[in-house]
Amino acid sequence: MDSAKLGQVTSLTPAEPQTLDMPRPYIGYPDPIMAPQGSTLGDYWRILQKRRWTVVLTTLFVLTVVTIASFRAVPLYEASARIAISKEDDNGIRVNDQAPEPDFTYDYNIELDTQAKILQSDTLALAVMDTLQLNKNPRFVPPPKNASAQVLSNLHADPVREAQLLGIWHENLSVNKIQRTRMIEIRYFSPDPKLAAQIVNTLASGYIENNFKSRFDATMQASEWLSKQLSDLQIKVETSQEALVKFQKENAIVGFDEKQNTELAKLNDLNHEATNAEADRVMKQASYQNAASGNLDAIPELSANPLIQDFRRQEGDLQRQLAQASIQFGPSYPKVLDLKNQLAQVQASIKSEVDRIVARKNNEFLAARSREGLLTSAFNTQKQSVADLNEKAITYLRLKQEADSNRQLYDGLQQKLKEAVVTSGLRSTNVHQVDVARPAVKPSKPNIPRNVGLGFILGLLGGVALAFVLESLDNTVRTPDQVEVIAGLPSLGIIPLSLQVAAKSSAKPSTTVAIARIPSGRLNDISIISHARPKSEIAESYRALRTSILLSSSGSAPQVIMMTSALPQDGKTTTSINTAIVLAQKGGKVLLVDADLRRPGVHHGLKIRNRVGLSTLLTGSSQLEDVITPSPMLPNLFVIPSGPPPPQPAELLGSAVMKHYIEQWRTQYDHIIIDTPPVLSVTDAVLLSVDVDAVVLVIRSAKTTKEALRRSRELLGQVNAKVMGVVVNAIDLHSPDAYYYYYGANYSGRYYDESAGRDR
Repeated sequence: MDSAKLGQVTSLTPAEPQTLDMPRPYIGYPDPIMAPQGSTLGDYWRILQKRRWTVVLTTLFVLTVVTIASFRAVPLYEASARIAISKEDDNGIRVNDQAPEPDFTYDYNIELDTQAKILQSDTLALAVMDTLQLNKNPRFVPPPKNASAQVLSNLHADPVREAQLLGIWHENLSVNKIQRTRMIEIRYFSPDPKLAAQIVNTLASGYIENNFKSRFDATMQASEWLSKQLSDLQIKVETSQEALVKFQKENAIVGFDEKQNTELAKLNDLNHEATNAEADRVMKQASYQNAASGNLDAIPELSANPLIQDFRRQEGDLQRQLAQASIQFGPSYPKVLDLKNQLAQVQASIKSEVDRIVARKNNEFLAARSREGLLTSAFNTQKQSVADLNEKAITYLRLKQEADSNRQLYDGLQQKLKEAVVTSGLRSTNVHQVDVARPAVKPSKPNIPRNVGLGFILGLLGGVALAFVLESLDNTVRTPDQVEVIAGLPSLGIIPLSLQVAAKSSAKPSTTVAIARIPSGRLNDISIISHARPKSEIAESYRALRTSILLSSSGSAPQVIMMTSALPQDGKTTTSINTAIVLAQKGGKVLLVDADLRRPGVHHGLKIRNRVGLSTLLTGSSQLEDVITPSPMLPNLFVIPSGPPPPQPAELLGSAVMKHYIEQWRTQYDHIIIDTPPVLSVTDAVLLSVDVDAVVLVIRSAKTTKEALRRSRELLGQVNAKVMGVVVNAIDLHSPDAYYYYYGANYSGRYYDESAGRDR
């Protein structure tokens, strides 16, 4: 968009003060919608890029320390041996000849862990030290400071020396299980390879000998216990046999098996017969009760009796004839009377036959009940007989079983005692050595390549962690995104960091009339870079800021604009000067007022005199036309310097005179830019903010703290100042923090370079 079209969009006529809408995002740079939201991998990568030297130096430091320590460490040689441990049995000492039941609770891993701890025990360690005289071997332990301790022949005489030797032993000893096997590997590290092999072999031999000795002692203890138990058990066997014989004599018992079988068979037969009799009695009782109650349909004999069936047919025929005759002739007709007599005789015959059947059912029921009673009585008598027999059998079998058990136990223990005596003389053990330790050819510690690799990894991880810690401790504001999150204010624009970016402009002084009028010594002056190098990236940034200001509201553009900052040295004066220049370049009449009456800087940036200015105007020492100075660069840019420092700047800026002159300037100029002191330093900017149309807050990237920005926003918000937004000044476009803003600025610079020789 060229300057003519831009002039059509925003009028240069004065506008009344009004509440401004939220300004639009910074123009000329990537859309903030495309910026990353939240923490992404790209954000983490940019943090590492920004803190790359922290990561590099930390990695180098750790790598150097690890490398030096590895080369200075004493070389250690490793000797290893392997022993196999089979499942330990019970030495054959069992109370019977049957194989032992499998123990499902047995865990072989626990067994191997137990044996590994035994190999690392102090008892075995001291035994090996005594065997090899390690307390006197300088290759195992350095000589003690006390010379008298070295000549001690007994290792246990000095507890301190013993603890020192055990510490060295455990530090260099390693005992590990070999996965998916029943083997344990013993390793020992020593500066002397022969001593390391000797220690490992002696430890393995001592462990095997100790294992055999433990089994031998256990066998001998078992033999002594068996001998004592056999004496007591022999007395129990004799006593139980005497009790069994006595019981047989008293009850005249020869054998229980045949007699028990006969009595039980008789009892079972009686039980079966009694059950059948009871079932027969129940059936006949039910049949009799149904017949006696008159429920003739429930009696099967009635339906199967041909005589009854014949009588019922005659009864049906007579009833049918009687019904027809009664209808045809009447109840007194002789034939009707005859039919009634015949029907009565047939019904009497049916009743007589039914009574006979009921009487027979009663007799059958009485007979079945009598039979049931007899069988039940016989069954109870037989059951009592079997119970008496079982009681005697239980006593007999208990005595017999006790006698047999004592005899069997006595015979088994006597046999195992003989086996234990034989076993005690055999050198049997469940441990044997698979591999013998041999002196190593080359040292195994330190492993310099592995240590260097681990040092590099640890250093890199530490550097990355330190980078993120430093990033979390960084309390400065760096990007427009942070401004919007911290202060809730939009970013109006960003200004690149240094003149090196501006020096990339392709415009040449010989081809630009505006630059030709500036002394060559000021071409790199950042204060007027918008005029000195109009095609630089910095100048384009100020033009983007101008566009944001002019398009910040839906109505007229703000006329009176106050420039301030949170802290000193944030670049608010440079921003004020360049903003006034770009507004004047657009064609409007612009007034730049230096209201920083404490540390003025506008006159230094524009190289104008500061003998009279705003301070003399507000005190009445000068007239308005005397303090307004035309700019040497642009004819429509006018400047009011600060003037001599007054004794009370805040009172002058907050006075009614200042308000009067602001209203007067509104009628004479299209835009008024007022440069004020920092908000947090003095109260001048806060007092003046209520009389302007818009306030632009300038912060310096990587310098202004988050708390300073937040506090500045609060101070201006307390007086209802119309804060338009924030300008992020001196942002390093090459920093990873400005990743999303670098491409916009870089594109604008390339656009000027590519369009230098042709019409766009």
